[in-house]
Amino acid sequence: MTGEIGSEFDCVFRGDIVTSSELLRDGWVAARGGIVAAIGIGAAPPSARSIDWTGNLILPGLVDGHMHTSSHLGWAGIEGATRSAAAGGVTTVVDMPYDVPQPVTDAAVLADKIGWVERTAHVDVALYGTIRKTGGVADIAALAAAGVTAFKLSTYEYDAVRFPRIDPPAMAAAFAEIAKTGLPVAVHNEDQELVERLTGEAREAGRTGAIEHARTRPPLAETLADLQIFEIGLATGAHVHIAHSSLSRGFDIAAQFRAQGGQATGEACIQYLCMTEDDLVRLGGRGKCNPPFRSAAEVERMWDSLRNDRIAYVSTDHAPWPLARKSSSDIFANAAGLTGLQSFAPLMYTLLDERGLPPSMLATYCAERPAKLHGLYPRKGALRVGSDCDLLVLQPGRFAFDEASIVDRPEFRWSPYHGRVMRARVAASVLRGALIWDGCSVLAAPGTGRFIRRQH
Repeated sequence: MTGEIGSEFDCVFRGDIVTSSELLRDGWVAARGGIVAAIGIGAAPPSARSIDWTGNLILPGLVDGHMHTSSHLGWAGIEGATRSAAAGGVTTVVDMPYDVPQPVTDAAVLADKIGWVERTAHVDVALYGTIRKTGGVADIAALAAAGVTAFKLSTYEYDAVRFPRIDPPAMAAAFAEIAKTGLPVAVHNEDQELVERLTGEAREAGRTGAIEHARTRPPLAETLADLQIFEIGLATGAHVHIAHSSLSRGFDIAAQFRAQGGQATGEACIQYLCMTEDDLVRLGGRGKCNPPFRSAAEVERMWDSLRNDRIAYVSTDHAPWPLARKSSSDIFANAAGLTGLQSFAPLMYTLLDERGLPPSMLATYCAERPAKLHGLYPRKGALRVGSDCDLLVLQPGRFAFDEASIVDRPEFRWSPYHGRVMRARVAASVLRGALIWDGCSVLAAPGTGRFIRRQH
């Protein structure tokens, strides 16, 4: 037992406790004032309320270090995305800055977005900042001071205003300024010229089937971008982070730059641990994301990277689009992005269990590690005395994931994992000691979530 037992607690939660380092069978977590006050095994102490999840796993609430609430709806999307997060046991999200119509490029825009978070979010939200295509470096210090956890830049341009390409001279200037703040800078890592050339050739030849999405964004498009951003990071002293590597080689490159004295890391999105080019062909537009799914052999190499601890953390890159934007037979006409918040915990648990790996890796790579990189640990991402009492409760079993169960807006109720049999379901979620998902309904009202500043 750890913690203080001297007085009655607000609530005690019983079950099998899973942390990044251990499994406590027949354990309990006691909360007081929204904070974890004690953890133990066996008979639970007195409390004002007790919730018994015996036979279920209690983990720290997940921290999704990479997701998008506002790519389609703008800040109105915060409410639905965080409602889905609550139902998925994701109690903290780190939201990307590429919003409609205005990305988070200065402190005034950030303040407006924080207001939307405080009024509409169901779970706690940390925020990225970014820069304009030109002339945005001067706003970096103010964004850092206002509490962003990281910055995001791109080597590939989706929109000149919302999601611009930052060229190498501007990127070097931005990295140098970001290095002064001590914050990491994540980069969308695809080479613009290569992708544009291959896409143009495919379209001209009339090759518009789903597999062309992978063919026109080959592994080389990623590795060229990886080398560029890490070289700039090495020259400027910035902590450079691959926002999503679909390739094990991305993590090898990061390790090489760390060996040379650089601050170089990378994350894997969960789709790159389970989805292949065959799934892209099967799903069509619903399977389109950037970077694309790779080969089955590459998926196994990604798992080798995870087992060897070369991956910083695992995220979702949740970026919901309505099905009307995902249903064209021309793969290039579809929007790029997947839904993933509600399937994140059961899918990651399933993938680990299928490989005989412990659930502690779920706590490590989907809670603790993203919280640490984003400066939120140990308040977030931990199941320990003094942390926010944020919990994910998983009920082991066999459950087919049903996209109709997604609690976001109706147009976002689709999933590339529809019908996949999971080895657990999210039985409950707790945010700061309060039950926000009971396995059937989201109990948190809009505005329950808070903006979480970077702590260090």
